[in-house]
Amino acid sequence: MNKMRLQGKVALVTGGASGIGQAIAHKFVSEGARVAIIDMNQSDASIFHADITDEAEVEAAIAAILERYGAIDIAVNNAGNQIIGSLDQFSYADWRKILAVHLDGAFLVTRACLRHMYATGRGGSILFMGSVHSKLASVLKAPYVTAKHGLLGLCKAVAKEGAAHGVRANLICPGFVRTRMVEAQIPEQARVLGLSEEDIVSKVMLKDTVDGQFTTVEEIASAAVFFASAESLAFTGQSINVTHGWFME
Repeated sequence: MNKMRLQGKVALVTGGASGIGQAIAHKFVSEGARVAIIDMNQSDASIFHADITDEAEVEAAIAAILERYGAIDIAVNNAGNQIIGSLDQFSYADWRKILAVHLDGAFLVTRACLRHMYATGRGGSILFMGSVHSKLASVLKAPYVTAKHGLLGLCKAVAKEGAAHGVRANLICPGFVRTRMVEAQIPEQARVLGLSEEDIVSKVMLKDTVDGQFTTVEEIASAAVFFASAESLAFTGQSINVTHGWFME
């Protein structure tokens, strides 16, 4: 029987109550990790409720996780949001909502986890949920593209600073995944672009994939396990595209 790759590790997943984050949490558990979830949209007793854009709430949640589990070895910055619209019509308030969740939230969670990882001397793994939009742009998604590009830069900076402490940082870049967030985009884009919902899927979302398929949450979770379990600093400051060939480099 193969040894579970995350045996004895404690992992934190933001936005882990549903979608991609939930799949990562389940996969980590199957690989032997104990998993703590931070999510603001669930009230389950096993989930730490916090708004990741609020410094005090993040600090309190991390402290509570450390009290319960004693460590954080892996932190997955997965929480995200999306608002579709042309840049000339985009409100500043909505712009701030997108950047706050993706960038401010990732900063606050990462900072708190780094302080713990540095203090213990055990090292660790910081994962960021980027996107193909960390490397490409699409219409109607200017703030999202900006935020995901920003996560690529943050990942690289954390990799540089964390190396001396044995902390690795890496970025996962999915293509379109048929989560609730993407499902909501289909009618929105159809309305704005004047296309049918079927055309949005086949001619916009999946047109550049090699097989016309959505990326699955299970495929992303497997990439997360790969990065989280790779102990060597050979794998740090890297990004992996999980896009069914949409973006190749």
